[in-house]
Amino acid sequence: MPGLGGLWSDLTDLVLPAGCAGCGERVPGLRQGFCPRCVDDLEALTPAPARPDPAPAGLPPCVALGPYAGALRGGLLAYKERGRHGLARPLGALLAEVVAAAVGPRGPVTLVAVPDTARAARARYGDHLDRLTRHAAARLGAAGWPVRVLRPLRALPRPDSVALDSAGRAAAAETAFRLRRSGGVAGAVVLLDDIVTTGATLAAVSRVLRGAGMTPKAAAVLAATQKRHHQ
Repeated sequence: MPGLGGLWSDLTDLVLPAGCAGCGERVPGLRQGFCPRCVDDLEALTPAPARPDPAPAGLPPCVALGPYAGALRGGLLAYKERGRHGLARPLGALLAEVVAAAVGPRGPVTLVAVPDTARAARARYGDHLDRLTRHAAARLGAAGWPVRVLRPLRALPRPDSVALDSAGRAAAAETAFRLRRSGGVAGAVVLLDDIVTTGATLAAVSRVLRGAGMTPKAAAVLAATQKRHHQ
């Protein structure tokens, strides 16, 4: 994995309150919630372009750490749905790696996360992407990147995307976000999300930001779902 280094070397769990976030196994030697095997799997991932097909209009170039599978999928589910908020630190650091790959040479960067709806934030005891963004920003800053975090958007109530098809996701995303305030940006604007499926949410957020003069250079996500091909 490129660039920022040292993610797994700084903290080993001394107690085992839960299984590995990646595979669920109860084994000794967890590092930031992951067993050694899952750490190896995560370290083997390399950020790469991830573009849904078809891609919605307005979707910026998107880079993902890896496919929504294996240890990455397990970690995201444990973090978002099972209340393991401590995983924000390693997942946020991994997201910083994706930002670095998406931007290219080190320079000023402004991070804008896709906001949670109020309902989702209550269910998860806080905005899960906001936590990831803060850890990603800290990681980038420690590596010498001039970084700024902006929260210019608010999310309006919308249906759970899990229950929607591609057309439904696009329709829901179209009116899902409103500009709260615009702000000065420094360098490249990068959208952050945890998972990209159809790209409808990232495209909708990008259009709102573009209208406010904050055109995203790229979107950085942890995981990209893989389209299933039916026989």
